[in-house]
This record gives sequence, structure tokens and C-alpha cells, in this order.
Amino acid sequence: MVGRTNYIALVGGGEQPKFPPNKVIVWDDSKQKVAITLEFITPVQRVRISRSHIVVVLRHSVSVHRFATAPEKISTFKTSENPLGLCCLGNQTLAFPGRTSGQVQLVQLARGEVSIIPAHSAPLRAMELSSDGGLLATASETGTLIRVYSVSNCACVAELRRGVDQAIIFDLAISPSNTFIAVTSDKSTLHIFDLPRLSRENASDTSNHDRQRSPSKVASSGNVVDEEASRKWGILGKIPLMPRVFSDNYSFASAPFEIGDERPVGPVRPSSSSSNASLAGTSSAAPSKGMIGWTSEKSLIVIGAGRDARWERFIVGEAPDGRRYCVRDGWRKYLGGR
Repeated sequence: MVGRTNYIALVGGGEQPKFPPNKVIVWDDSKQKVAITLEFITPVQRVRISRSHIVVVLRHSVSVHRFATAPEKISTFKTSENPLGLCCLGNQTLAFPGRTSGQVQLVQLARGEVSIIPAHSAPLRAMELSSDGGLLATASETGTLIRVYSVSNCACVAELRRGVDQAIIFDLAISPSNTFIAVTSDKSTLHIFDLPRLSRENASDTSNHDRQRSPSKVASSGNVVDEEASRKWGILGKIPLMPRVFSDNYSFASAPFEIGDERPVGPVRPSSSSSNASLAGTSSAAPSKGMIGWTSEKSLIVIGAGRDARWERFIVGEAPDGRRYCVRDGWRKYLGGR
């Protein structure tokens, strides 16, 4: 959907689709008719739309079109195999997998400039642009590390550890003011991490020295902030030559969310940046789980589909002793009773 306008992008899927899976239908809800149709040779994995662009993700390419009654193709980018349909579209920036597995292509739409970020050594699993387009978060199929990059210069400003064992990342979501990032996975746990507060100047002029330091130390004022809250292993993280898992930055709070018994099977594809619905046009769709939406700077919703479809609301708070926490504040089954 284009913001709060009347345009909705649709792609056929499921056992009896209304539209073929290789067509993008832009529906004008105010006029109750199809406004734009785009047809492709292969099934469409995902569509992103803004007031100026329509971006169509195929399994091995991304096609960018100008949003108009007669849409004009601007460019096509080759990608590595992208069965998850990973793609993020901001007002000025487009991000999607690179030609090499684990890389991200970052396109500045106004100038057509393309940057390559070697984000991970394993294939990408999830990515998310911040609401202001200044930060890009990524995760790989390994599911242990979340990396956050400055869009202005492609520098890694944070590396966050979800855990040490492999996991399927369901979703990444950056809070409205870029203060926190939330992560869900098939471990049925919601993690909340701090993000470094970088001003535009600091994001553009980050030195190599700062990039090599622990990213959570860099604040918007350029000062070092206390990172002890994110050090899970305490003094062990300060002992030289210890494995890096002891000194990595972990979530400052976590909470369990309901995942149910319907686990994703085989290739899955995420929502805004990552969920676990199966590919368009297939009948073996696994219900989406762990989809995150921030409702304010300190409250968020986690949504899951399937037989036990529900939403759960979580609050990020601070205890009298200064320790921060994440706790479930409410929930409801939206396809049935509570």
C-alpha cells in the first residue's frame, strides 16, 4: 500500500489465486478498479511501492519502474538467488541482495548510484531500512548476528549478537527514532537492542578508528556511552584473547512471544523485511510468525498468523534500579475469541 493512499499492490498466490503469480496489479480502491498492470516471465516474489516508484522483486533480479498510469521501466538489477523476495524501499534509497550471496546492493534512486555492502558471508535472511532511510539492518541465514549500516557511507555502525546457536530470523524492525531494533526468530524470543545515536555528520564522517571500536560506544554527541548493559558475560568480555562471543553486544531485554506449532518449512520469505510466508503461487504456505510493528518509541506489536493467529503487545520500560526490560502488555486472537 502507498502510505495512506488508495493504491494497493497485489500479486496472485495460494491454491486458487484471483491474479496470476507473474503479474503485479496496482488496485485503485477509491475507483474500485485496476489502475496498473505489470507482467513478468517468472513469478513475482515481492512488490514495493512508493509515491514515485514501483519495485518488483523476481528470484534473480529487481525491476524498478516509475509510478505512473503508464509505468516507465527505469532499470533492472541482477541479484543472487532471492527466494525470500528481500527488498527495502525508502523515499530515496532502495536496498536488495547483491549479485554475490550475503552482499547488499544500495541504490540512491535520484542519482542512480549503486553501492555494495559485504554484509554477511552466508545468504541474507532479512533486511530493514529505518523510517528516515538513514540506517540499514541485515541478518543472514545463520541468524546469530545483526549488522547495522549507515546508508550515507555504508559503514557498519553496530554489530549485535542475537545468540550463539543458529536460528531463523523472522523479522527486524527499527524503532521510529532509531533508538532500538527489535528482532524475532524461531526461538520464540523477541530481542530488543540499543542502536548507536549517530548524527548525520557522524554517520557521514565516521573514521576507520571509530568503525573498529565497539559500535555501541558511539553516541550522537561523539561521546562514549556505557555499554555494560549489553555485555552478557560481564568481566569475561574484558579478558584478552577470549572468544568474541564473550565481548559481543547482546540485547538489553528479551521476552517470549507465541509461535504456535505451525513452523515454517523450506524456503520462506519475509514481510517488510522478514516474515515466513512461503513463495507466491505455492500451495504449501507456512503462516507468518513474529512480524514486528513499532507503535511508539517504547511499545511494539508482534503478529502471527495461522490457526492460532494473534497479536501481542510489548512494552519496553525501565525498573527503579535502572535495569531495562521488555514485557508483554496484552494480546488477542484476531481470528477468534481471546
